[in-house]
Amino acid sequence: MSQNNNIKILLGITDENIFFSDDCIKEEKRKGIRCMTISATLTYQPSSCACCGVLFDSNIIKHGFLPTNIQLNKSANNLKTILRLRKQRYFCKHCQSAFTLETPLVNKHCVISNPLKLAIFNDATKKRSEVEIAHDHFVSHSTVNRFIHSHYSEKIVRLDSLPKVLCFDEFKSTKDAEGAMSFLFCNAKTGEIIDIIEDRTFNTLRKYFIRFTLEARLSVERIVIDMYAPYMKLIKELFPNAKITLDKFHIVQLISRALNKTRIQIMKHHKEAYNKLKRYWKLLLKAETDLNSTDYYSFKCFKGKMTQKDVVDYLLTIDEELRDSYIFYQNLLFAIHQKKPDLFSHTLHNPPAKISGYLQTSIDSLLKYLPYVLEMMRTTYTNGIIEGINNQIKVIKRIAFGYRSFFHFKARILIIHQYNPIKLERQMKKKQKESVAA
Repeated sequence: MSQNNNIKILLGITDENIFFSDDCIKEEKRKGIRCMTISATLTYQPSSCACCGVLFDSNIIKHGFLPTNIQLNKSANNLKTILRLRKQRYFCKHCQSAFTLETPLVNKHCVISNPLKLAIFNDATKKRSEVEIAHDHFVSHSTVNRFIHSHYSEKIVRLDSLPKVLCFDEFKSTKDAEGAMSFLFCNAKTGEIIDIIEDRTFNTLRKYFIRFTLEARLSVERIVIDMYAPYMKLIKELFPNAKITLDKFHIVQLISRALNKTRIQIMKHHKEAYNKLKRYWKLLLKAETDLNSTDYYSFKCFKGKMTQKDVVDYLLTIDEELRDSYIFYQNLLFAIHQKKPDLFSHTLHNPPAKISGYLQTSIDSLLKYLPYVLEMMRTTYTNGIIEGINNQIKVIKRIAFGYRSFFHFKARILIIHQYNPIKLERQMKKKQKESVAA
């Protein structure tokens, strides 16, 4: 195998019309940065004039070379790599115009190679800051921005179809967005993001979803949401066949926070048990069936060895309101975990006499949305899949130290979430062929 082919393999160059000379590799400084420079020549006989389209003949003659500096992927020793490519020029006597040969290695009027663009975009699909990506590939932050936008077109959403089960949620948006919270919805079965909308208000969402065909909206059988009233109003109006299902996590969170506030209130009025109530709050929120009642350990604030069940039993003797609230909380928790809607409804309608005000407020909220709460126990669907996406969005924002542009933030979310390396490589090759053909 010749030296020319060896260099091409090392650089990842597939163009057969690029030729390297002996001693073509040098190390030098460019603008204070150590670089690996490689000299090469691009030459071949074109099929026709690039200006007028006349087939190649004796009136199309060579017209010198155009020197260009093309940035490649960094070398093995982590240096910036520059290809000094001399492109053959031709002069057409038919149209009295000159043109330069092109190569699929780089787009016309561009100095950054396509393999480098692919490497930058590949890094953009990972949870990394764009400044860090730009630094690793020796390009500017705006260049990384531009490549992300070039590979992301405004997501095309089919308005004639929707999944049978949807998840609705929201996340903290950017400053330039219409609302403080942006809306996100996905397929509850696959976790695929369908779309992201700037604002979660009822009017905005109604204008968005009314665009979908009636058949598509009627095909939705279930929508999982949190206790956000505009979502319920929207579903009733635009998705008449969809069953509203409240998310299990938000229901458990509602009653557990109420019990925890009850503990804090009682803790402040019982100074003698202050440390015990403060230290072992997690045991009170734990499901009673998960408490250890067989193994004995030493617990601070208690003399002798005790089980977790003994600690909870002692804490419940401190205050009658705490005990009744705890029993009520555990009964609701048991009904939720065992998926017993009748038991949950009965417990909710028959609270203890000395229940705390915080839990009474939670009861009022649950009674208000009781049909949707009971629907949660009749299905296995939850908002867990979309909460995972939300967590990923928070990580993306935190790593980047925030985003100013909603469009760019949305592009990065969808690129990271829907990254497909095989599809990406095919798109890059297609763009390279189109640029050469143009």
